[in-house]
Amino acid sequence: ILLIICIILSFMPLFSDLDAQGASRKTAFGDPDKIDVLIVTSGHHFNRESFFGIFKCDDIAYSEYTLKDESEVFEDISAWNYDVILLYNMTQQISPKRQENFVRLLKEKGIGLVVMHHAQAAFQSWREYHYIIGTAYIYFDVEIDGKPWPHGKVHEGLHIPISVVDDRHPITRGMKDFEIIDETYMGRWWAQDNHLLLTTSHPENDEPIAWTRKYGKSNVFNIQLGHDEQAHNCPEFRELLIRGIRWTAEAASVAAEPGV
Repeated sequence: ILLIICIILSFMPLFSDLDAQGASRKTAFGDPDKIDVLIVTSGHHFNRESFFGIFKCDDIAYSEYTLKDESEVFEDISAWNYDVILLYNMTQQISPKRQENFVRLLKEKGIGLVVMHHAQAAFQSWREYHYIIGTAYIYFDVEIDGKPWPHGKVHEGLHIPISVVDDRHPITRGMKDFEIIDETYMGRWWAQDNHLLLTTSHPENDEPIAWTRKYGKSNVFNIQLGHDEQAHNCPEFRELLIRGIRWTAEAASVAAEPGV
């Protein structure tokens, strides 16, 4: 009996949440000094070893959720304890209820959002998602603002020159231009109010590479890079992704403070 009680108690931090006033923010894994990140995957293959190796940091604790059908991870958000959602999925189905819950996490709780690579092509028919993340890579036949949008183009394994256009932002502060071997994206829709951090001059790629946005109370960081292990192992990319997680988490911390 004592063993059962101990096991139950050990799982209790997983279900802790904000109190009614949002005054006592708990982390999903019980450590208030760590940023708890939910990494959402599915719909596209990737090198798991090189990808998850990026997140081995002292201040980050992550959990993976592999979607099975229609974004079931957003079905019930009543006990949501994560600080940041990192989307690395290319799934398409999400019910109206789950759309609403996802939006609530950003607008009301200020959960940080990091969008990476092929997640720019997720949820093609959900127009609000495009506004949330600031772009849309069109892989299927869809309309944007009432007009058919042409299929984008990709090319794998190309040398892409990256220019830092804002070296004062916390994500890119002090960084220099670099080159990465990655997949190019051409033909995306993207929001004009994105705050650009990185661009490229590659002829097979749209100019924007990485940017930030605000959506509700949330900080949003979107980066095109990250196709495979060649990108995952690029030091500059790894640094950008970790900094992006830390920056987006700041809004979640503020939203959890009393009176905010």
